Amino acid sequence: MFKNLLFIIVEVSLLHLCGCSNETSDKGPTPPAGSAANTSVIYEANPKLFAQSDALNAIEGRLDDILDLGADILWLMPIYEQGSLNAIGSPYCVRDYEAVNPEYGTLEDLKSLVSAAHDKGMRVILDWVANHTSWDNDWITDHKDWYTQDAGGNIISPEGMGWSDVADLNFDNRELRQAMTDAMVYWVREADIDGFRCDYAEGVPLDFWEETITALRSEKSDLLMLAEGGESDLYSAGFDLVYGWSFASELEQLFQGKTTAQELYDTHLNEYKGIPDGKWRMRYSTNHDLASTASPITSYGGRDAALAAFVIASMLPGVPMVYSSQEIAYSSALSFFNYNILDWNSEPEYRAAYRDILAAYKATAELRGGTLKSYSMTDAMSFCYQSADGGILLVVVSLSDEPKSVKTPMERVGDTLTDLIDGSTVTLGSVMDLDPYEYLILKK
Repeated sequence: MFKNLLFIIVEVSLLHLCGCSNETSDKGPTPPAGSAANTSVIYEANPKLFAQSDALNAIEGRLDDILDLGADILWLMPIYEQGSLNAIGSPYCVRDYEAVNPEYGTLEDLKSLVSAAHDKGMRVILDWVANHTSWDNDWITDHKDWYTQDAGGNIISPEGMGWSDVADLNFDNRELRQAMTDAMVYWVREADIDGFRCDYAEGVPLDFWEETITALRSEKSDLLMLAEGGESDLYSAGFDLVYGWSFASELEQLFQGKTTAQELYDTHLNEYKGIPDGKWRMRYSTNHDLASTASPITSYGGRDAALAAFVIASMLPGVPMVYSSQEIAYSSALSFFNYNILDWNSEPEYRAAYRDILAAYKATAELRGGTLKSYSMTDAMSFCYQSADGGILLVVVSLSDEPKSVKTPMERVGDTLTDLIDGSTVTLGSVMDLDPYEYLILKK
């Protein structure tokens, strides 16, 4: 009993001497989704930001720049013919699942874009809207029984969503399921696309996704399937990637001073609980939904803060995603219902910062396959990967708009590491002096 008491006293004393900045958290498997380190980067392209017409050709003309940024997966927001009846301009209001929106181009333009991307080693995934159609989709008149109806036999919008511009599909109908699957297969066969980002995936029965993903992979075995949703059972339905909604929300709150770095890290761990090997969360600091409310410049508290947030999102385990516009520091909200043609060359230095972050991400795949640990630090978020051979990847991100001195984690004091952003050599002392929203990505 006396020995146990003595041990507790010594342990508490050591923690007091180290200070809270040196407490560590060794929770969760690493990597959380299998032993293979990930290197993929997604670029979400909103055609309405590229050109008023022939947007598919405009995106093809930007492929080298997207690749140079670090992306190797091109996600095209819905490219299908949009509805006009009761419509509000949303590309998620689909009139014809097997037709390209003529404002964006033609099927041949899409094929050209996909072929050019493949030649550069990139994959192309299409945004798919399975839950609902426009009110002037031919299915409304030809197959009313494919839609959800009220007691009076009237087709209704998805309940509780506020989406009055679209009509809810009834997946109890086997013919509807087959038609939806056939429409997805069409794009694999006709345009050689490499997968789908599935909108509101949790609004569609899991067994539909299981059947459809199986059918799709019988056409092309290596299709990438991304689900807009949060539930881990989407993985069992065949999806490779699922959104990290909770993480993204917590990340924004962290920079707004509404939560802590440890709580964000715990959210990260919780999102990976029970996920099968080889599966990942998509990590992002903004997307088309978030950007339609506020630019990340606004959400995170400035240009430098938005970059710092992206470092956290990209360097924790997951597949990072860049939404077209954030790399040029677009400072206003961007409704994806409207055209807003951007000047992609307007912020070369800011864009280069994104490129450097993603280059560091890609260069550290082996280290990111090691054991992950977070450090509880005041005014900063920090985490570290350690490989089996002793390699170290230390990430430190200031959360303050003022210069701060933060304690170096005790086990890292004295380490000599390479700064992957500027190539300099850094030997860590007991304290790190950080500029406002400064980030360090250090490798040993």
